Amino acid sequence: MQPPRPRPPATDSMECRACGREERASEGYPCIRCGTFICLICNLRGVTLCRQCAAEGTTGPIPA
Repeated sequence: MQPPRPRPPATDSMECRACGREERASEGYPCIRCGTFICLICNLRGVTLCRQCAAEGTTGPIPA
């Protein structure tokens, strides 16, 4: 009889949509335009838009 395999740890990581870094979901902020995840490091650097929204420019209104 084999011992039971350990379960892999549950992850709550998400990919930052500005830099691509994988961080814990609780350690980040949403893009101000579309709401996708931006990591804490990018946010501290002043990044508030994800890569896609930044590429689109400021042609559309930012939702309140």
